[in-house]
Amino acid sequence: MPATNPWLALPDGAPSPVLARRLRAAHEALVTRVDAPAPAQVRPVVWDSWRRSLNSGVDTDGPAPPVDLLDDELAAYRAAHPLAAVMPVIRRLLVADAEVDRMIVAVTDAAGRMLWVEGDARLRDRAAGMHFVEGASWGEDVAGTNAPGTALALDHAVQIYGGEHFRRPVQPWSCSAAPVHDPRTGALLGAIDVTGGDHVANPHVLTLVRATAAAAEAELRWLSRHGDASGGLGPAVPLLEVLGRDRARLTTATTVQELSLRHSELLVLLAEAAARGEGRTAEQLAAECHGGAAAEVTVRAELSRLRRLVGGNVVGSRPYRLLGPVRTDVEEVRTQLARGAPAAALDRYRGPLLPGSRAPGVRAARARLADDLRAAVLASGRPDLLLRYSERPEAAEDLAVWQACLALLPPGGRRNAAAARVQRLRGSGRGTARR
Repeated sequence: MPATNPWLALPDGAPSPVLARRLRAAHEALVTRVDAPAPAQVRPVVWDSWRRSLNSGVDTDGPAPPVDLLDDELAAYRAAHPLAAVMPVIRRLLVADAEVDRMIVAVTDAAGRMLWVEGDARLRDRAAGMHFVEGASWGEDVAGTNAPGTALALDHAVQIYGGEHFRRPVQPWSCSAAPVHDPRTGALLGAIDVTGGDHVANPHVLTLVRATAAAAEAELRWLSRHGDASGGLGPAVPLLEVLGRDRARLTTATTVQELSLRHSELLVLLAEAAARGEGRTAEQLAAECHGGAAAEVTVRAELSRLRRLVGGNVVGSRPYRLLGPVRTDVEEVRTQLARGAPAAALDRYRGPLLPGSRAPGVRAARARLADDLRAAVLASGRPDLLLRYSERPEAAEDLAVWQACLALLPPGGRRNAAAARVQRLRGSGRGTARR
């Protein structure tokens, strides 16, 4: 007898009233007794997701997931997202027949935020009541077990059938989702999801969704090599990535380069100056890179090598400056903070800015960004964001963050853990109430 595919909700394609009753009983046992053992009738992938949802503080009957992006902010974010380039492929393969097939097609970013929700208009009107709409957060840690959120959490295609959803308002629905990756780097870009009635849990629907994700990745791969009218994945505007990286990655229309630490530092400092409409002298860069009485000749030599490496059309001299726009992941975080969108900012914050750099100018930029993000998360009053932030290494000893978690989390395992952390930090005197 062949092994059952653990990612399929209904291997034989037929809804089962018996299974539905067993799922309800198992779900009730879990939420009323957190130490309940895993029952045989619940797939391990679902049971594990239920446990993660419970530990994240998701309320089975609480309010609908938050809508983080609206109107102009949503439009700008979607336009800049890599999956915008492959929406024609997704519409051709899935959306075109969605109304006939009584389905909703949703495309999310890597954090589970809905960017496009299309398909059957009547179903979309119904789904709007649970905030299954563009701009809403459906990550597993916010919305509980659901196909796009769980597919992103596990980086694997998955189906969720009816009562397998963690939140009760979502249990009348079924869904199939698959992740989509950047074909150059392997980075997770988002997920493609189909939502509807029981028929969406049929195995052939997951096959269709996976095929669409593969087609989207193939299209992204083609665009990265050949470009399109908007530049494709080979950006017309260079992209500098420095968050959570020991060395910067610079992506242009033709190349992807990982730079040395010193070149990374210099580009960061020039980008910081460009954000203020400024350039830098060799003397200023020497002070910001080395501190003290560093030799300007060393910086000039490094800048000469950097210009040969990245091209004279990127870095200019007299003064040293960026000659054109350069996108940075630092600026992406700052943009979301300026828009009052801390969830989107946290999504883009992959870690400290060049964490291994000791350059004074870089250290100052690193601290400013980290402090601004922390302040925005604390001010949001959102337990889901606080929980996500609390998992970061820099929050381990941050008393204010854990106190906020304690104040906002509902009773349960995560709140108990926050209480224990607050007590420990207060008792040890090591908590950083920050300044």
